[in-house]
Amino acid sequence: MIATLDSVMILDQAEELGFMIKDSEVAHDYHEARKKLAKNKEAQGLIKRFSELKELYDEVQRFGRYHPDFMTITVKVREAKRDMDLHDDVAAFKKAETDLESLLVEVCSLLAGEVSPSIKVPSGNPFFDNQSCGGGCGSGGSCGCG
Repeated sequence: MIATLDSVMILDQAEELGFMIKDSEVAHDYHEARKKLAKNKEAQGLIKRFSELKELYDEVQRFGRYHPDFMTITVKVREAKRDMDLHDDVAAFKKAETDLESLLVEVCSLLAGEVSPSIKVPSGNPFFDNQSCGGGCGSGGSCGCG
């Protein structure tokens, strides 16, 4: 590929945009929440417990309701997840992670929309997927997105 002046300028602008996102308040909040979560021994214990139970749950799921420990493991996994999710540092990290993901999806959607309105940007977020029917409406075109 031969680099043209246009492609070099686009790469420079993309790099600048990346630095702007990296230096944003949303990214800063994410990194702070991640550091705080990593330092919290109680939260790390809850995450570890959930991960271990999740492995057992996945093993039990192979047999479904016919496994003798199906109900016991299912209840324990749900309780461990609830305990983990309700921990302040875990909740703060998840919120910061969601905020950063939303920013990145919004930027990607804006960039894709500038190139062509038919470019699909999968976000995993129904809000963004349904905005212009550019992604995951899943209605087979009945919404008019064709």
